[in-house]
Amino acid sequence: MRRRAGLGVAGVAVLAWGEWLNWRWSRALVGNRVGASEAVVVLGYRNPQSRANVINRWRVRAGIRSVAADGARGTRVIFSGGATSNGVAEAQLMADYAKSVLAFDGMVLLEDQSATTWQNITNVIPLLEDVDRIKFASQPAHALKARAYLRRQRPDLAERLVRAADYRFGEWMVGKPLLALYGLWTLRGLKAEERKGSA
Repeated sequence: MRRRAGLGVAGVAVLAWGEWLNWRWSRALVGNRVGASEAVVVLGYRNPQSRANVINRWRVRAGIRSVAADGARGTRVIFSGGATSNGVAEAQLMADYAKSVLAFDGMVLLEDQSATTWQNITNVIPLLEDVDRIKFASQPAHALKARAYLRRQRPDLAERLVRAADYRFGEWMVGKPLLALYGLWTLRGLKAEERKGSA
């Protein structure tokens, strides 16, 4: 009985750790900038199928709810991701899902040349120059990596970073410890102040 209780406590601790780390990442390198226009950048994930996969579908939903989060006028949603093995760009697959399944009818722009997160940032920069606020929608660790890359490439634009609605308590709860472990691995190249700091 004691062993079972111990396993239960350990399980709760692991779930809480996954929640906490994802919550913390979603709040790093962002500010409270206000403004009438914003861009929500939805970052693609490897997608060999002819339709958006489960990760990309989740990222699109996070991106769309990021638009609704503060109701900013003049919001553009930028889907970023290059061609997959089937020849269709991740950006196009995500845009198709947003329009046909989620019935999103807002402004959509496509960046369909990127193969890495660094390239995502490089290639969306021209689409961000004239907005007041910038949000990156992805899993929290990946979005943090994108914010850090924007900070490295264009610190002036990084001043415009604000939170996206990519973290929700309890969403993907069982998977969050694994996402946290993967996030720790993918963020290993970031400096300590990039993982924890504010823009």
